[in-house]
Amino acid sequence: MKLIFLHKYHYGDIPGENTGNATTSRPASTEWPLWEVFIRSKQGLDHKHVGSLHASDAAMAIENARDVYTRRQEGISIWVVESKHIHAADPAEAQSLYDPANDKIYRHPTFYDLPDELTHI
Repeated sequence: MKLIFLHKYHYGDIPGENTGNATTSRPASTEWPLWEVFIRSKQGLDHKHVGSLHASDAAMAIENARDVYTRRQEGISIWVVESKHIHAADPAEAQSLYDPANDKIYRHPTFYDLPDELTHI
């Protein structure tokens, strides 16, 4: 009796990559790096974090972000950043981190008269 192995393709698989061995397949998405996705909406001036996804590289992350997070064409710009490149301050140290800025009130734009034409400040 001869056994025949059929490879079932999943979303994201590229047919023809298999070497003929039934156990060879692309790595699971959990092995791919995690990417953070930022979208700029049509009305907004800044990018906002909308979620995360796994992808093998930046190009794939942008394509997947487009498919997942802009299905209704609500965005005009997509940024993806590999999660390992994002560093954050410890929330427990927030007071000591922001304390030096409290005595520099001249840094707040409350002393300036702005023209009415400026709407995005």
